[in-house]
Amino acid sequence: MHLVRPPGVYRAADDTELLAEVMRQGGYARGRRVLDLCCGTGALALAAARAGASSVTAVDLSLRSIAATWLNARVRRAPVVVRRGDLFEPVRGRAFDLVLANPPYVPAPTPELPRHRIGRCWDGGVDGRQVLDRICAGAAPVLSHDGTVLVVQSEVCDEDTTVERLREAGLKAQVVERATVPFGPVMRARAALLEGRELLEPGRREEELVVVEARRA
Repeated sequence: MHLVRPPGVYRAADDTELLAEVMRQGGYARGRRVLDLCCGTGALALAAARAGASSVTAVDLSLRSIAATWLNARVRRAPVVVRRGDLFEPVRGRAFDLVLANPPYVPAPTPELPRHRIGRCWDGGVDGRQVLDRICAGAAPVLSHDGTVLVVQSEVCDEDTTVERLREAGLKAQVVERATVPFGPVMRARAALLEGRELLEPGRREEELVVVEARRA
């Protein structure tokens, strides 16, 4: 599916497709109120709408991402509501049956998260977990009584920690899908950094993507 992607907006890639496929195959979205966090071009929001969601809300901090999602949804006449803001802040007080998240998770050289560069689409701080951990901590309050979270990440930022943080937030969490993919441009550029931090075996140029599911315990 061709999507409008202005400069500075994340291009939907293997992680987006893996999360969308898990959602489709598991029937997670049908008849459900869906929240797409870190929506980028809106690829996951549109996939949820096509999968039969009763409503879809897409959130991103980037004005360009919000504009891209709005435009892509309008072109396809998809009923997606778009909100700009920091993670759960724009939907505080609302409840969703499914939260989808493909956040920035690539370990970066510094802990500072960029605000106005393309790097904000993937930089997750030194360990790749700055945004992931905030999602784990903040998801439970926006879930309906039988709500579910699906989050995709790389093995290099430790899926076990994601499962543990979600459990600490009162959710029942587990890895539900894995897929090994070749490095994209960002991971190739960071390979030496990851090797130096012992997050990657020397010479390895592929990563395992994982989808973590969390439900109310």
